Amino acid sequence: MKNRNLTTEEINAFGAELDQLRAETLAKVGAEDAQYIRDIIQLCRDHELLGRELLKIDGANPESWFKGTWNLGIAKILENMEIGHNVMHGQYDFMNDPDIHSQTYEWDTASHADGWRHSHNYMHHTYTNNVGKDRDLGYGILRLTDDDPWKPQHLAQPISNMFLSLLFEYGVALHDLETDRVKNGEKSLTLKEVMPVLKKILSQAAKDYVYFPATAGKNALPVLTGNIFANLMRNVWAHAIIFCGHFTSDAETFKQEEITDESRGAWYLRQLRGSSNLTGDWWFHILSGNLSHQIEHHLFPDIPAWRYAEMAPRVREICAKYGQHYNTGSFTKQYSEVIKRIFRYSLPDSWFKKTELLPAN
Repeated sequence: MKNRNLTTEEINAFGAELDQLRAETLAKVGAEDAQYIRDIIQLCRDHELLGRELLKIDGANPESWFKGTWNLGIAKILENMEIGHNVMHGQYDFMNDPDIHSQTYEWDTASHADGWRHSHNYMHHTYTNNVGKDRDLGYGILRLTDDDPWKPQHLAQPISNMFLSLLFEYGVALHDLETDRVKNGEKSLTLKEVMPVLKKILSQAAKDYVYFPATAGKNALPVLTGNIFANLMRNVWAHAIIFCGHFTSDAETFKQEEITDESRGAWYLRQLRGSSNLTGDWWFHILSGNLSHQIEHHLFPDIPAWRYAEMAPRVREICAKYGQHYNTGSFTKQYSEVIKRIFRYSLPDSWFKKTELLPAN
């Protein structure tokens, strides 16, 4: 579906309606939201405790190893997606709890929180899908738009994407260092930039791959492999959800000149057009950190994410009113579009231009 072009007055009205929805929802934020995040934190801790105990006590038993790894993986997904990501957006700052405050929270992943707050909260959410500004657009590894010149190295990006998925926490950890620009000679790294990132990567590795195995005695190896697979489980899931939210076939990208002197309404419009939602059951939304409502998240990043489900029908109505496509679909549909996009932009544009000239059969 194509988006209808809006006049300046319509863009301003579009923004005003979304501002009103935001204000109405913020007015309801309070005790219910605080209880929700506390419940999720407890759920996460329960899964982690169960997972680690099963691995430590009976990890040599294949059934216990699988259950332990699965529960630990679920805990890491909950902590990464529904807790860490949303807490660091400031969604629960109103609680004034230093344990879950956006400026003090440090999550259970290789990525340093300060780097994440800059590369994601500021750069990505300010310059969403802006070519040359938004470093989440391909993570410096993939080509996902024809505004990015094709290079022979892009032929390998279906394989690069597979490795990025498996090692996603490290890709995110190195993200704010702009390693692609370092490789191209556009910048050099300082020790001040590198040390916090390296320290976090090493401390995370020491916790999962040294400390917990060392405390497990004869079950050290099952604990080690369980931690490895739990992290892989979290990495692959986070990669899939995030890519489905940004890189489906209808998710648009924008040039720098398109966002110059952008109004509030135009910013909302760009967030909508650059995002994609996922349909699913309640558990799916929780495990995705409610990034299954990526559209609502990009429109309202500081509102507690569990409220996106109640906001979504109003957002969809507003989009329909102004002739804008509300991009949503099943995980299978959206992820297949992501894979197609990755394969499409791995090939030179000239190849597609030539094939378009071929006569139809």
